[in-house]
Amino acid sequence: MGSYYLMGETMMNNIRQAVDNLPKKSVTVYALQALDFVVPGEWQNIVNFGDMIRHVTGESDPAGVRHIAARAVELYNAPNHDGYQRALWLYQVVDKADTALGAAAMANKVGEKIGFLSFLNRLTPKADIIQAIDLGLKVVAELVAFSQMNGLPTDKTSFERFSSALTDDYRAESLMRMTALVCLDGIIPLGPDFTGRVSSILGGVSPSDLHNNALFNRIGDIIPGQSTSNQLSFVNESFGSVQGWMNKLLSSRNLTPEKVVGNMQRYIDFTDDKLDYLAAFLDLTTNYFTHTGTQSLAHNLIERAADQT
Repeated sequence: MGSYYLMGETMMNNIRQAVDNLPKKSVTVYALQALDFVVPGEWQNIVNFGDMIRHVTGESDPAGVRHIAARAVELYNAPNHDGYQRALWLYQVVDKADTALGAAAMANKVGEKIGFLSFLNRLTPKADIIQAIDLGLKVVAELVAFSQMNGLPTDKTSFERFSSALTDDYRAESLMRMTALVCLDGIIPLGPDFTGRVSSILGGVSPSDLHNNALFNRIGDIIPGQSTSNQLSFVNESFGSVQGWMNKLLSSRNLTPEKVVGNMQRYIDFTDDKLDYLAAFLDLTTNYFTHTGTQSLAHNLIERAADQT
């Protein structure tokens, strides 16, 4: 996996700085707030490392907070285990593949309610096959990041571990990230039956389709397999490992495009005749993998650091 250093990406070497640099307000934050109805109270937008320590551990003594912070940074930078840095790199790369140049133009447009009609000339909805491949690759990225953070091998033995963790252990920021994946990359662009559609599309994808995908070209080196065909098989099986969990979330929360979009309209200003562009707009302006990934990675580190202090 060493080749990921050669992709023109840089890894954040200071997890404290990564958390402290997260925005209090952004299109991403508004989108995630709009999804609170799916997993009520699970996600809080904590954007200060000290506050994250106090939230996770209950520690209030400043000296104790500093001690845990120092140990967490040590764990993140441990020379014999760079899984945390690799995981954060993955979260960032997933979003970079989704984000077009116009995202920067949105940065100074953030208000209490985001309007995007003036940006429609920059947006093109993805074809279903591209959307399905991207969703499958994002599942792979999550699976690999999970394996990296937990020191587990990334191979087909990881499917069961990841599926179990998703059901039993994913909470807070991690649960919100997967919820956002279901809603923003599944339901909105592909409809309420998206899991079946994605499975069907991925089953018909050719190695050349995968090889020509922008996200695959960024993260392909971390996907197990000696050939693109083998990697495509890994993508299919990865998605299959989470399909049951996604279907349960859809049914238990009675999630529909109308319900998701209705909640999004509380924060993002768009009309019903522009729904075809909503998924493209969210690709353009959000980085929910990076945002929640940074938070969940810090959460994990802080728990480990607190246990060791």
